[in-house]
Amino acid sequence: MTVTLAIDGGKPAREKMLVFGAPNFGEDEIAEVVDTIKSGWVGTGPKTKKFEDEFAAYVGAKYAIALNSCTAGLHLSMVVLGIGPGDEVIVPSLTFGATANVVEHVGARPVFVDIDPATLCIDPKQIEKAITPRTKAIIPVHYGGMPCAMDRIREIADAHHLAVVEDAAHATGTIYQGRKIGMFSPLTNFSFYANKNLSTAEGGMVTTDDPAIEEKLRVYHLHGLSRDAWKRYHTKAFSVSEVVVPGYKYNMTDLQASLGLHQLRKQEQFIARREELAAFYDEAFSAMNGLIRTQFRPHDGQSRHVLHLYVLMLNLARLKVGRNQVISALLAENIGAALHYQPLHMQPYYRDTYGYQPDDFPVARCVGESVLSLPLVPQMAQQDVQDVVDAVEKVLTEYKV
Repeated sequence: MTVTLAIDGGKPAREKMLVFGAPNFGEDEIAEVVDTIKSGWVGTGPKTKKFEDEFAAYVGAKYAIALNSCTAGLHLSMVVLGIGPGDEVIVPSLTFGATANVVEHVGARPVFVDIDPATLCIDPKQIEKAITPRTKAIIPVHYGGMPCAMDRIREIADAHHLAVVEDAAHATGTIYQGRKIGMFSPLTNFSFYANKNLSTAEGGMVTTDDPAIEEKLRVYHLHGLSRDAWKRYHTKAFSVSEVVVPGYKYNMTDLQASLGLHQLRKQEQFIARREELAAFYDEAFSAMNGLIRTQFRPHDGQSRHVLHLYVLMLNLARLKVGRNQVISALLAENIGAALHYQPLHMQPYYRDTYGYQPDDFPVARCVGESVLSLPLVPQMAQQDVQDVVDAVEKVLTEYKV
């Protein structure tokens, strides 16, 4: 029996759009925001400090600095490390643009390397090949919530005297060999964007164990002032702030932290639910025509993928259309499919600026052409998950060779 796809005028798999990455805010978050508004202190204040303290404890870091984005944290990481013109920073090609953009922002050069075909994270073997006398840092990206091979990356960094700045935008709660991401490197950066596992609508956090780095981050993240707003105004004693460096406006507000406090306390519950949903997906997609596989996840009991993304790899040789058409068809079925990501070495700015060719990083190129992400959030009902599976099967069946 032939079924007409919604993109071709047929009936969609579901009536209402299943939004990709919808945040899961409940009454706790709402009440906390209302309390903050009534308090009269909505900027950076006591709730931001509380959120920082609780987040640091959750990931096992000594210090956490709340920011307005993960991008801000990555940029500040470059600044406090003194990375600038003439320097190089190693970055995986398969990542969001911000990972490399912040390197450009400080006048340094992002040097792309390929990814591991199983984990889709940076390939340590490729890191070593890319190191030059100008290399100053490595930015491993925990793609989708999958931990990078931090033991090997740290070995390489130590041997070559390089800094490690982790892009943990997807990795709140991720565990590698028994330790949470946030415990491995001098600087680790987390995202709390609207679709992240922990959301403050917009926001981020940078963690460190180094008190000197923490002090620099505190100064740089709020205009370069020697004392931040909460320290100035929570006491009746008058104090003068001085501009000691030309800093930035990167602070988080108490309104955002109000959401973060309760989102953080629910993380283990959220992750457990994501694992349940992913297990259902795994079984449903295990033998579906048109797929190569889903992303690898560790099963050693020592590491944990927090499933910020649930990705499928399409077998394009068995399909009459490309990945973009498949995503378009799923969206027409009211399934909020998405793309994470097109490789940066194939993006116009980096391609044209540095002369990269598509096959310079063949794994990233292949993944970038065939990968797509499916909705996976804790509040999804069983029918939502079944609708996703049915829609994927419907689309792939119609487009099979």
